[in-house]
Amino acid sequence: MRILLINGPNLDLLGSREPHHYGDRRFEDYMEELRAAYPTVELAYFQSNDEGAIVQVLRDRCAALDGIILNAGGYSHTSVAIRDTIVVLGKPVVEVHISNIHAREPFRHHTITGAVCAGIITGFGLEGYRLAMDHLVRRT
Repeated sequence: MRILLINGPNLDLLGSREPHHYGDRRFEDYMEELRAAYPTVELAYFQSNDEGAIVQVLRDRCAALDGIILNAGGYSHTSVAIRDTIVVLGKPVVEVHISNIHAREPFRHHTITGAVCAGIITGFGLEGYRLAMDHLVRRT
C-alpha cells in the first residue's frame, strides 16, 4: 500500500509553532513513529508552504497512490484549487487537523477541502495522522 502524507503551510514549524495548539514535537520525529507502526505501508511525505506545489504533487503522484492524508493547514479554509484537485483525483483523501478547528477562530470552523474528502479528523494532535492511516489501511 502506498500513502502520501501532505502537510501545508507552516507545518514545517511543528515543535516550535504555537505549542498550545500544535504540541511541542517535531513532525519529522513523529513520521518515524508512523513508519515504524506501519512497516508494510510505503509512506511518503511532502510539506510545502506553496498552494501550487501541493496541487502539483497531488497531480503528479496520484496515479501511484492508494490514499492520501492531507493537512493543508490554512489552505483548508481557502483553497478552491486544492479542493478541485481532490475531486479529480479519484483516491481516498483524509483531512487531518492537529488542533480542534471548531474550538478556534470562526474562520477555521469550515473547510473547503474537507467537504470533498473521505473524512476529517480534528483535534487529536499528531495522533490524528495515525487515525487517518488506520482508516486508509483498513479501507483497502
